[in-house]
Amino acid sequence: MPDIVVMFFLLGLVAGAVKSDLQVPKATYDTLSLLLMLTIGLKGGMALHGNLHWGLVPELAGVALLSALIPLMLMPVLRRLVRLSAADSASIGAHYGSVSAGTFAVALAYVEARNLLVGSEVTLYLVAMELPAIMIAIALFRRHQGAEVNESVSKLWHETLTNRGVILLGGGVLIGALYGPIQGGEVTALFTSAFKGVLALFLLEMGLTAAQTLRPLPWHHWRLLTFAIVTPPLLAMLGIAMGMALDLPTGSVVILAALTASASYIAAPAAMRASVPQANIGLAMLASLGVTFPLNVMIGIPFYHVLIEKIAG
Repeated sequence: MPDIVVMFFLLGLVAGAVKSDLQVPKATYDTLSLLLMLTIGLKGGMALHGNLHWGLVPELAGVALLSALIPLMLMPVLRRLVRLSAADSASIGAHYGSVSAGTFAVALAYVEARNLLVGSEVTLYLVAMELPAIMIAIALFRRHQGAEVNESVSKLWHETLTNRGVILLGGGVLIGALYGPIQGGEVTALFTSAFKGVLALFLLEMGLTAAQTLRPLPWHHWRLLTFAIVTPPLLAMLGIAMGMALDLPTGSVVILAALTASASYIAAPAAMRASVPQANIGLAMLASLGVTFPLNVMIGIPFYHVLIEKIAG
């Protein structure tokens, strides 16, 4: 049986497919996403409490490098095989190089339910992989246009680093790391104990949104749909290779594989709208939220776990 939170995603997907009047109000969704990202940050920060050391620097640098390499690999594929414009190739490359907090939350719930060993620093992967791909994709697009690569870079840094996801994740990690589970328990316990409940409601809304994105099924974008199906497991292999090269525990490798296979639908759309206005964000959301997110949540994460166990022997 899949994790119970995945069933809430399926419920939303079915409700959207049959055109039910079920909906999650926008204010409720905003609150759920806020709580989810803050809780992920707090959980990661509390795990880091007393465990911070310089050995994390090369590990996080390797994870960030992985994120930066993804748009470099994907943009030629998107241009030549999927036949997208330079703007849309940069946009989708940035979405797939960046990461999904929702996928991370499902992967975290998965490894915790199976008592897999997880490094205390995994939440920092989410933070480290948010920015590099977006920066690289925009730089490549501007170079294609013949523009100065450093044009408005400070504005981009500001917009990306002050994104609510980065603020909540980073702030949660800092607060959790400073106070730990004992000192901060009176406040943090409220968030962490409700983690799965918040995640379930968040996934219900994601299911409804994914169904809406895919209705009617856009067969004329069959190349992009194929890309969105084939790419995640291939990217997951890169995450598995990096995790094993860094000698990470099994749970951490599962989470890194899930993150590498994921595609952003919060930070990247906001950044690309501002920096590459020529891009069709609807195409990126069709691929990332309509196809890749359901694929990872329903079958991808368990598949990556089995693959890791097979490789580890």
